[in-house]
Amino acid sequence: MSIVSAESAGAVAAARSAPAAEEAPAELAPRARLLPALAAVYRAQLSRARVARIPLLFVATFQSVGIMVLMRGVVDGGTEARAVVAGASVLVVAFVALNLLAQYFGQLRAGGGLDHYATLPVPPAAVVLGAAAAYASFTVPGTVVTAIAGSMLFQLPLTHLWVLVAVIPLAGAALAGLGAALGLLAPRQELATLLGQLGMSAALLLGVLPADRLPGPVPYLRDLLPSTYGVEALARTFDTHPDWAAVGLDLAVCAVVGVVSLAVATWAYRRAAVR
Repeated sequence: MSIVSAESAGAVAAARSAPAAEEAPAELAPRARLLPALAAVYRAQLSRARVARIPLLFVATFQSVGIMVLMRGVVDGGTEARAVVAGASVLVVAFVALNLLAQYFGQLRAGGGLDHYATLPVPPAAVVLGAAAAYASFTVPGTVVTAIAGSMLFQLPLTHLWVLVAVIPLAGAALAGLGAALGLLAPRQELATLLGQLGMSAALLLGVLPADRLPGPVPYLRDLLPSTYGVEALARTFDTHPDWAAVGLDLAVCAVVGVVSLAVATWAYRRAAVR
């Protein structure tokens, strides 16, 4: 065989192998890291929900202030007044982070929106945490307004309202995780809406009413509600000399429940996305 024929054979073999190399599937892009993906989802959810949720936030704030005005007729002050103001303030968080988030994820699952997120190289935790953080952010103005209005209505001190900086995100995380889990685990959208509204009603009845006024075993149910510990932490700060150790313990419980509820919501998201 001559050198020219050998070179020709090699060229033909290379030409035949070229299409095979071109037809090889391209490698997928690496998955996004958690924090950048979380920030992207948070910004997207915040921009999408801003217009639609502001009227609902006004309703949540008006509802909480109205409850305090009604309770002013039967509660004069003391421990009961502190419980009413703290419960009404955290109720704003429950309305948005629990009720609306359960509806959102229930609608997302029913409408096939989870398929869109499943195609993105985004960790499931980023989707759940980003949506929960966005919805919890809407509660900040209403909670602050409700706490100030309630303090003035019941003549409570405003000195330690800075504790809302910790109460809002920790109670919001616990309630948002619960709301997301309810929306993702509910088999139907209507059931997700119902569960979210029931959760908000529980936060209303068990959070706003003073614990010593609740009958029978109901206070034990109150201890199972995540928002209770945010209410207790805020109520303690209305004392002249707050027990900061007890406040810190209540906030720590909120943090633990928030981690657990968000982990459950992330698991529920994975379970719903693969179906």
